[in-house]
Amino acid sequence: MAKNNTPLRYPGGKQKLAPFIMEILSCNSITDNYAEPFAGGAGVAIELLLNKKIKNIHLNDSDIGIYAFWHCVKNENEKLCRNITTASLTIEEWKRRKYIIQHPQDYDLFELGYSVFYLNRCNRSGVLSAGVIGGLSQSGNYKMDARFPRNELIRRVEAIGLFAESISITNMDAEVYIQDYVSHLSSNTLVYLDPPYYYKSKALYLNSYENNDHLELSLSIKNNIKQPWVLSYDAVSEIINLYSDRRYFIYDLQYSASRSYIGKEIFIFGDHVEIPTKSRLQNIQSALELITSDSLSI
Repeated sequence: MAKNNTPLRYPGGKQKLAPFIMEILSCNSITDNYAEPFAGGAGVAIELLLNKKIKNIHLNDSDIGIYAFWHCVKNENEKLCRNITTASLTIEEWKRRKYIIQHPQDYDLFELGYSVFYLNRCNRSGVLSAGVIGGLSQSGNYKMDARFPRNELIRRVEAIGLFAESISITNMDAEVYIQDYVSHLSSNTLVYLDPPYYYKSKALYLNSYENNDHLELSLSIKNNIKQPWVLSYDAVSEIINLYSDRRYFIYDLQYSASRSYIGKEIFIFGDHVEIPTKSRLQNIQSALELITSDSLSI
């Protein structure tokens, strides 16, 4: 699984965690549905689908631009690939795509979705609000095409398109999605939630959460999700306190948004989830270079 399969570069992308989520699916005999209320780059979901570990993935994102991108992948796959082939990697085009993202109400879903993809591939660390790689003068060591390998991106988009019938996409607030959509999925479903970080989210996402948003989300998860669920967050005291009544463990994960560093994250488990044995967890952690700390509650 060394090769990325999601076309998006995403802050805090969790594709490395796919083997761990696969282990959760296996331990709980889940094969039907996998849902992400905060889809973003959907790295884990795409890995599960392409490796045929799950039959259907359900992607939701409250950001209309992210939703529009996945709409393009699912419903206008060939057109998206043509646009990637002919993409004009110039500052003039970058400015046009930035304008479209800033005025989403004036454009159709394809133009918006492709513009999100364009800036995601051309901006520093894939952050839509960041500047273009190489700067407006294109005088940096890397230019705006540094993360735009056309053939590889087309491969990823086409590969996902083959599974279009197995992908459901929605554009809903996460709490509404949990209450109105997830509630209708079968018990043979794993819900994986990866909300915006408690800290630094404003610098990474167009849609960030305030303290009360994290509180309301925790109540919604605990009260409304009846299927097995897993939640990942930055391991800060505020989040640990919100979920202190649930099983969890803290681990180290390397990030590359803006700069490379090791951050501590927390995995929290719903009451209906069977967790892999510690020995199996350690094997997975070793493979992914994830190291659990002494702070365990599982």
